[in-house]
Amino acid sequence: MASLFHPLCGSNPPTLLKLFLENGPPAFNRCPQAALALAVSLARWPFSMAEQAVFALSPKRPMPDPVFIVGYWRSGTTHLHNLLAQYPAFGYITPLATGMPWDILGIVRSLEPLLEQALPQDRYVDNVAVTPTSPQEDSIPLATMGATSYYHGMYFPKQFEAHFRREVFGEGGEADVEQWKRLHRHLLQKVSVHQGHRPLLIKNPVYTGYIRHLRELWPRAKFIHIYRSPYRVFVSARHYFTRLLPELTLQDYGDLPIDELVLESYPFLLDALKTDTADLPPNQFAEVRFEDLQTAPLPLLKGLFEQLELPNFEAASPYFETYLAGLEDYRQNQYSLNPETIQTIEKHWNFYIQNWGYSLADEGLCSNSI
Repeated sequence: MASLFHPLCGSNPPTLLKLFLENGPPAFNRCPQAALALAVSLARWPFSMAEQAVFALSPKRPMPDPVFIVGYWRSGTTHLHNLLAQYPAFGYITPLATGMPWDILGIVRSLEPLLEQALPQDRYVDNVAVTPTSPQEDSIPLATMGATSYYHGMYFPKQFEAHFRREVFGEGGEADVEQWKRLHRHLLQKVSVHQGHRPLLIKNPVYTGYIRHLRELWPRAKFIHIYRSPYRVFVSARHYFTRLLPELTLQDYGDLPIDELVLESYPFLLDALKTDTADLPPNQFAEVRFEDLQTAPLPLLKGLFEQLELPNFEAASPYFETYLAGLEDYRQNQYSLNPETIQTIEKHWNFYIQNWGYSLADEGLCSNSI
């Protein structure tokens, strides 16, 4: 059963009403979630507006350019994000800041102990735990703030494909990009204050195709692209979207073109990544193979720190070792992979399978376990 607290509880009333007007009413059985979201947004609104006014008038301290972790959904971005965030020199978006992006410096700070009790035990789509210090991506807070987002397609699946295409493929045009830039910068500036002005680790799969925009905002930002076997990525990404929908949807829905959108968006985002990073120097762009991160994490991280000129791997290493030791009992999801699915993946993504040197035979994968 879906939680009564929906991510849109962190929105403000104008944004919330705009979303309902543009996407249609909630289903009858989701009216409690929608009503609670509206009630919470109204109750928070005076505090949110006060925080926004104070923040706008406060002197801004220059923030370090972030480190962005990109890669297609289910390519290992979360694992790398969680791992790097163990080093206290980095800041990140916390779960509570994700849930209430307009209130990061006010309500979130004052009510953290109480609000932390409402966090889910895991991320719904896998066995990765969610704790008060789990780093989060910026997709949900930006969707809550009103930026174009595929998450709006999760909330209002009658418009799922339209929202997915607007954000992922950029079909909304320059106006959507400018609105995203404004909200993205505002969010990260507040998170920077919340995190003590430490360099921020930001993870977002959509940013695989947004690096040209990110470079305009953060010219000295560093980017880490993590990739994984396309065979595994496809079935895991399909599971990701189909598993999240029942938790987040506010509307009834039938069959959605998830397979088609995954197959189409994977090369689209990776082609954009290649173009957008072609002129970046080695100390601003690095690529990581997920399987290498699994088998030899510390040597890989050491090389990553050296290439990107990140500070003090020797100080960071004990934090990484402790975190990795705690993952020894973690078990990844297992999926089936039939011959028809294999053929479809190879038809659409063969370039990347060949370019990165993946094959079913080399990985020891079979048609009933992946």
